[in-house]
Amino acid sequence: MVKSIRFFIVSCFFLILVACSNDNEASNEPTETEDGRVVLTGLITKHPLTKELENMEWLAEVEEKAGVQIKWEEVSADWDQKKGAMLASGEIPDIIIGPNAITDADFAQFPGLFENLQPLIEEHGPNIQAMFDEQPITKDLSTQTNGEIYGLSKYQQFWPETATMQFINKQWLDNLGLDVPKNWDELFDVLMAFKEEDANGNGDPNDEIPMDFAPIGEGGFGYFHPTVLLGSTGMTITGGGGQGYILEDGQVKNFFVDERYKEFVSFLHKLYANGLINEEAFTQDYSQYQALARGEGDTAKIGFTFGWESTDRFGLNVSDQYVTFDPMKVSADSDSDVSWSYDYNELNYGVNFIQMSSQTGNKEAAMKFINELYDPEVSLQILFGSIGPNIEKTGDQSYKILPPQDEEMDPGTWKWTSTWADNGPMFISDELEVELPVDMQAVDEQQEPFNKAFENLDRENDVFPGMLLKYSQEDHNAMTLVNTDFMNIAISKFGEWITTGGIEEQWEGYKQQVEQMGLQSNIDIIQKYYDEYKGQ
Repeated sequence: MVKSIRFFIVSCFFLILVACSNDNEASNEPTETEDGRVVLTGLITKHPLTKELENMEWLAEVEEKAGVQIKWEEVSADWDQKKGAMLASGEIPDIIIGPNAITDADFAQFPGLFENLQPLIEEHGPNIQAMFDEQPITKDLSTQTNGEIYGLSKYQQFWPETATMQFINKQWLDNLGLDVPKNWDELFDVLMAFKEEDANGNGDPNDEIPMDFAPIGEGGFGYFHPTVLLGSTGMTITGGGGQGYILEDGQVKNFFVDERYKEFVSFLHKLYANGLINEEAFTQDYSQYQALARGEGDTAKIGFTFGWESTDRFGLNVSDQYVTFDPMKVSADSDSDVSWSYDYNELNYGVNFIQMSSQTGNKEAAMKFINELYDPEVSLQILFGSIGPNIEKTGDQSYKILPPQDEEMDPGTWKWTSTWADNGPMFISDELEVELPVDMQAVDEQQEPFNKAFENLDRENDVFPGMLLKYSQEDHNAMTLVNTDFMNIAISKFGEWITTGGIEEQWEGYKQQVEQMGLQSNIDIIQKYYDEYKGQ
């Protein structure tokens, strides 16, 4: 008996020592460099093109100014799998950076893991507070329903109202004596001509691909997808379509069960059945999608497609063959107001770009670093690269974005290679005067046809404000369950109906199946939060 008691006491003592050891390990107690800087750990989700952080001049300067040295982990693939294991372990870096890399759902699922930044901002975050003051929407995007701030938003000011433009090869049209299409019927005729004739003039009538679009993921639609053509029916989507939620006259709807979506899918099936859509559209990856559009030498391969800007989409050799053009009507006699994908909020703002661990040993030092990222001059370098190789400072608050040092590289690729670009937290104040690079200047010109579609858009009642709505944990979880099942069938059917047909025969059964999953419940939840948001 005595031996048992002694064993029990020794065992308890050992467990206490282990627990204390684990607590010490989890606390991430900071160490210092020889020059007195606080050592922190950081993780960033970055674009595969982006160079290693140790080679970014601006970042080294920011760390030194903030009095920190950060040991970075750089993630360019498989983040979701890595994140799940990391969060479940409870051991996270001091700082995590990336666009919504940590989501509102993660904050709800792992309470206490992330630091509430609100009091730290008040004491050590003047640049962040300046962003909140100049752009109040950024504070709304950063603040949870309980008033606490775990992840910070951004503001980058320069981006247009849509991310996705439609391009057509004007040289091919001229070669064949055709006009730019004004409706879906004319588009069909143009694409048929691209297929049947030697549109690119290289002597081979069979090497043209009339139409192509970006790969579509299992979670819903995004940029450079053909869903922008829903604008022909008068529907305004956001972010390329996402999970289908839209707003019309202040009423939340979902286009996946809308008759206009059925009409749109039927049209795409007509194109596919006639060999007008790239056969690899549903199996290619994004790099293949981009490479195909850049042609071979000065010979273009794609007739009609979607992208951000001409040199970014088609490279330097064939980009001058392409033009953007007005959003099309469904038919010549259609009386619907034409619209497009309205993406201004998604492009210029964003949610959860940077977080701090609640276990960070020196929260003040971590906050000083985070605050430096929101200095407007630093933010400009986060977006475009370092002053010197990427940016020229021309005055107190004036700057010029320089062309790529690599003459073979387009400005968009150069930006993503040089720095965090759009994936970073930033506050580019409206007070800055910036001479933009040639690709961004071209974006403004190439956007003009789509700006016309937004002239009569009621941005208050017809643009779904998705990222501005903050849900309770209970409602968020309920919606996520529905959306997961919903997307499994909706995206699968999208591919099936385009490649093999059947939407006419399956439509009513499909709608019934989707409703049974709880889609209307999601719509009702979103409507409630939208009404509360509008009533603020």
